[in-house]
Amino acid sequence: MSRASDRPLASLPAARLAEVGLTPAEYERLVALLGRQPNPLELGMVGAMWSEHCSYKSSRHLLRRLPTTGPRVLQGPGENAGAVDLGDGLAVVMKIESHNHPSAVEPFQGAATGVGGILRDVFTMGARPVALLDSLHFGPLDAPRNRYLFENVVAGIAHYGNCVGVPTVAGEVHFAPGYSANPLVNAMCVGLAPHHRLTRARARGPGNPVLLVGAATGRDGIHGATFASAELDARSEERRPAVQVGNPFLEKLLLEACLALLETGDVIAMQDLGAAGLTSASAELAGRGGCGIEIDVARVSRREAGMTPYEVMLSESQERMLVVVAQGAEARAEALFTRWGLHTDRIGHITDDGLLRVRDGATVVAELPVRVLTTDAPLYERPQAPPPPPPVVDPATVPVPADLGAVLLALLGSPNLCSRAPVFTQYDHTVQANTVIPPGRADAAVLRVRGTAKGLALTVDSAARYAALDPRRGAALAVAEAARNLSCCGAEPLAVTDCLNLANPERPPVAYALAETIEGLREACLALEIPVISGNVSLYNETEHSAVPPTAVIGMVGVVPDVTRAVDAAFKAEGDCVVLLGTTQVGLGGSEYLAVVHGRSGGPPPALDLAYEARLQRCCRALVAAGLVRSAHDCAEGGLAVAVAESALLGERGFVADTDWAVALGARPDLALFGEGPSRIVVSCRPEDVPAVTRAAAEAGVGATVLGRVAGDRLVWPGAIDVALGEAQARWEAGLLAPAGPPLAPPHTRPEPESAAAHA
Repeated sequence: MSRASDRPLASLPAARLAEVGLTPAEYERLVALLGRQPNPLELGMVGAMWSEHCSYKSSRHLLRRLPTTGPRVLQGPGENAGAVDLGDGLAVVMKIESHNHPSAVEPFQGAATGVGGILRDVFTMGARPVALLDSLHFGPLDAPRNRYLFENVVAGIAHYGNCVGVPTVAGEVHFAPGYSANPLVNAMCVGLAPHHRLTRARARGPGNPVLLVGAATGRDGIHGATFASAELDARSEERRPAVQVGNPFLEKLLLEACLALLETGDVIAMQDLGAAGLTSASAELAGRGGCGIEIDVARVSRREAGMTPYEVMLSESQERMLVVVAQGAEARAEALFTRWGLHTDRIGHITDDGLLRVRDGATVVAELPVRVLTTDAPLYERPQAPPPPPPVVDPATVPVPADLGAVLLALLGSPNLCSRAPVFTQYDHTVQANTVIPPGRADAAVLRVRGTAKGLALTVDSAARYAALDPRRGAALAVAEAARNLSCCGAEPLAVTDCLNLANPERPPVAYALAETIEGLREACLALEIPVISGNVSLYNETEHSAVPPTAVIGMVGVVPDVTRAVDAAFKAEGDCVVLLGTTQVGLGGSEYLAVVHGRSGGPPPALDLAYEARLQRCCRALVAAGLVRSAHDCAEGGLAVAVAESALLGERGFVADTDWAVALGARPDLALFGEGPSRIVVSCRPEDVPAVTRAAAEAGVGATVLGRVAGDRLVWPGAIDVALGEAQARWEAGLLAPAGPPLAPPHTRPEPESAAAHA
């Protein structure tokens, strides 16, 4: 067996190292670990694996502080996705990932392939994907580029999810100036699996064959992991070839074939090819299993001629899976994939020498210790420094508007509070026929779990305005709100998957924000007893001119014991009473009212009493389970008046507040109606159930304030607001509609992905 003729690299200029994402100090570390200089392929492989995206070198030491265990946890962080016990022999598998940089330069394919990647993370664990969620952040829509990004990201998500046949059932869309050059596109997937089918990506058994299945390998996505670990700049448009091209129809075939193969018992380990492609998949399989792996790139099917070993090893072409099967099972696996119209390449085998050896036929082109690519990646404790505190908003400096009805209409029509129907109506949320509470009807979506009486509640949240003011409190508020969203439907929260989106951690204020974000996440999850079972950290969301505010996106799943008792947010019947459960304490800091109506920002964000929050959520879940409330809606952005209006709009029924509402809420009118704070839920109930509701709240140690009743076709707060429901609905439904004029065209188009027929 001959060695590659590529000579090892001598000392390299910083510019050459930057091409693969390494610093001079990291290159020196690599040489010391190897005891020699790497060749160009080895350098590229290490550069991808040591990228922030793959190695978590700036965050791993902080993430260890998160609570990751619990009585229901079957798989915590460290695998493709996390898993918790749902009961009845079933596991819920979940993961969230970012595709921010690709979506900034190629929004349609960037978002679409983000969906494809997160689907593979879940079904490679042996779970059938049952739902998709997304968290999207853009700059203001009055800028043409921002609207172009928004519309094409939504279209990409819809295209991939709809075609592959997995419903997109929940999500959030947020707009703020800090995201203008740095959109955030976070995709989440939830799947279900019987316990026996849970599969880990841990290779073992020297001699066991390694199969590459699914799509042929092309040149798209090369050095995508490195691209995702660097700031965007004026040349980022040149990195469009680093954005993968997706084929959801091929993904559907791959999904079904992989789940069928897992049922045979022949699979030892399975790993999807995501960031860093074949390099990452093979290194992670071997690293988790404590073994080595040898692969031959000459055996890899390609869709482009003349591809080099470097391109094959670092391609991030989509819809590919690396599978380790037991010796002797190769033919059965190949026959199964052939039935699904997919080819299977036997590209290598497992070894016991701890090396990742890459051959091109008879020639060894790279040979690296697996640990150099995985556990030996550098870790950094970045210097931290708090940024200057945000301005404090004194309510005395905020005038009370003369027309609070106009304020309500302005808020209902604002981009962050208006109806999301223009987004979610592009998604097929009914496919698989399990959606009980669809998007737009409640604070969380609810799916039935077939074969059981249970429901699965799903949500994603970020509390972005609060996090921009205080990363620690903002992260905690996001966890509390996500859990409250589930509790409003009657679901007990089970687990968290998080995506932490920040700017360049080499800047001390960003490193400080990262640490504070994780600490806030830790505090809230401990207090609410919700483990973090998977997640993602996305850094360097920054350009030369702007950086994203720290944005912790919290995905959460919960279980409804009896899915028939789950409630949504819509008012149900004329004469029902409307009650505010929880605190009446609110503030202006970070509120939509302050931003939209007064054009101001500042803090502090609302205080959060986690013990009170836990009591409130338990109370709400108990009321739902007992059938005492007919609707429940988290009182969040926009405050109490917006929450009540949303329930009225969803139920197509008006609301009339009691005449003494202002006294009951104990604040000046605009603050009482539009101020924001956690630990508040608006519920409706039959008049005869009001005593039971208020008694349950008192026993739980939380407040219960009767606000008024469901009545008529207007929104009435005596002395402050009297607005026709139809007028409110018109403003609410128009908020995301595009202004007149032609849409902004993309700079240029991308090639169509290969068809599934090419693999038949």
